[in-house]
Amino acid sequence: MKQDVIRLVNMSFYGHHGVADSERQLGGRFSMDVEIFRDLREAGRTDDLTKTVDYKAVYELIRRVETARGYLLLEALAHDVAQALLREFDIDAVTVRTRKQSVPLGGLVDHTEVEIHRTRDDLESLPEE
Repeated sequence: MKQDVIRLVNMSFYGHHGVADSERQLGGRFSMDVEIFRDLREAGRTDDLTKTVDYKAVYELIRRVETARGYLLLEALAHDVAQALLREFDIDAVTVRTRKQSVPLGGLVDHTEVEIHRTRDDLESLPEE
């Protein structure tokens, strides 16, 4: 059976992420897609928000993760977003695609992109404080 999916596509953020000092100081534009995998049959039958995932709450959580700190790697940003979503919401799996425009590679590139897919089995424990 094919799994149901909720997509938030091309969310845009301005962040201070990157390996180069100039990227972290000046900042730049980032975009992100998230695919949330969950059984949506009950939401479809009942038209009840509590039977699905609140898109606004998903966006707000992603925004909090993205602004919480500067990341060197898109991989780390995508990983933290996936972990936060799996922790916060009743979902089976998530795919996160993170894109960065204006990448200093010494040539013309539209953007770079990292895609990760995580399931509930990949959820890491929170570190002890």
